[in-house]
Amino acid sequence: MLLFCRLLLVLAASAAVLATATASATVRDVVYGEADGVMLRLDAVVPDGAGPFPVLILIHGGGWTGGDKGGDIAPLPAPLAAAGFTCVSINYRLAPHHRWPACRDDVLAAIRWLKAHAVRFKGDPARIALVGYSAGGHLATFAGTVVDDSARVQAVVGLAPLTDFEHELPKRGNVLGRAQQGLLNRPAELTPESLGLLRAISPVNHLRPGLPPFLLVHGDADQSVPFEQSVAFQVKLRSLDVRCDLLRLPGAPHRLADWDKFQPDYLDRLVAWLREMLPPPP
Repeated sequence: MLLFCRLLLVLAASAAVLATATASATVRDVVYGEADGVMLRLDAVVPDGAGPFPVLILIHGGGWTGGDKGGDIAPLPAPLAAAGFTCVSINYRLAPHHRWPACRDDVLAAIRWLKAHAVRFKGDPARIALVGYSAGGHLATFAGTVVDDSARVQAVVGLAPLTDFEHELPKRGNVLGRAQQGLLNRPAELTPESLGLLRAISPVNHLRPGLPPFLLVHGDADQSVPFEQSVAFQVKLRSLDVRCDLLRLPGAPHRLADWDKFQPDYLDRLVAWLREMLPPPP
């Protein structure tokens, strides 16, 4: 009898461990689309619990020519999932092999795919936010302005996002940087055509009333993407009666991995904002 009771205790303990191990899951390299012969893949980190949870689509940086879903954005999925969000990190086609608008189209494809498949990751297809860093922040803020109900999201977060390519031209000597050259297939020389392209891919030029709420998180010591771009983006959105909050990180550089050294609670504040924008249904 004693041995039987011990066996029951062991089985119960094993079941508890198994339940804990399977309650939170990371699913890697799920195919969400195919374009130009490239398989588009995502990783998902699913929170504990039954859900449905709000879905965050994480978009990595890398100057549109590099980076990966497991790269610079990698510190975010685990704590955000622990806070109750299904986190999906996506890859997208990179320049120079795939020019604009390939990367933008892949982000839109990921939104549409997740609206159809969010329940697979205990996600709520009616509560989706984009969270992009650096070049990924550009893609997030751009995708948030696209006039297409099939790809509309409920909130957008730009982490040090480049939102105005024309604004940064003087800093670059009025020439296109290597990343912009690769993205647009244009020479370094600034021509009227190149300037028109830079304006066309700048999210700040596509703002209008009725957009979802935006949060910009930006270090004011950023030497890669000027902090002033986020200030101007906020001013313009607010003039259109669209909510846009700006979390300034005093002294913080561009590198995401360094931000908690300058603003230790920035991720908590990001979570609080997302919870406000993506509340559970009544």
